[in-house]
Amino acid sequence: MIQNLISMNSYGIFVWLSFSITILTCVLFYYKTYVTLKKYEKNFANELNKLSASEKRLILKKSKIATQVLASYNKSI
Repeated sequence: MIQNLISMNSYGIFVWLSFSITILTCVLFYYKTYVTLKKYEKNFANELNKLSASEKRLILKKSKIATQVLASYNKSI
């Protein structure tokens, strides 16, 4: 039963290879996107920290995303 599922009438190597390549590609794209996002969050947090306290408060009050980015960046430090 399992042998038939794996071999798939001798097409199994092509099917499992294509699944493997697809999953590997998705994982690599996810990792690259995650690393890029963290880099942009770090740059944004550094730019935000350069602002004065009143400017920072104004930006954080207006932007929900800025608040979330700053909160997630501070957790990862």
